[in-house]
Amino acid sequence: MLIVAIMVAGRSGSAYTAELGSMKMREEIDALATMGLDPVDVLILPRVAALVIALPILGFIGSIAPLYGGGLVAQFYGDMGPAIYIARLHEAISVTHFEVGILKAPFMALVIGIVACSEGLRVKGSAESLGRQTTTSVVKSIFLVIVLDGLFAIFFASIEM
Repeated sequence: MLIVAIMVAGRSGSAYTAELGSMKMREEIDALATMGLDPVDVLILPRVAALVIALPILGFIGSIAPLYGGGLVAQFYGDMGPAIYIARLHEAISVTHFEVGILKAPFMALVIGIVACSEGLRVKGSAESLGRQTTTSVVKSIFLVIVLDGLFAIFFASIEM
């Protein structure tokens, strides 16, 4: 899940920052406020909600694809049948590992979305500022996702008996 979140922070987080930053530079956000629309409701909440929905789905795909690939490698290179692979996989990992990853995903998405959108709104009137804030957004998002993953690891290690 961590790798998927880092990839999303780099791809979608930077895109959110760049979109909002360029809108800020062209004063489109001010125009929304002038029309009586709340920029947070129109621009930020839909982006964050999309991440909160999409990241668990991507996390699911990011968890299942390596298991399927491992099964193919075990079958073609190790002459291991699918039933044996699944039995050994069941011995090595539990569904709890998968559940924890899916549980972490919305929180990581929330962090990525909030950081990306807030950095986009901090852009000043130049392309240099846009580039700086986009880079800052990606670095902060990745750092906070790693910290959040560590906090989740500590939490789940403390409740596991």
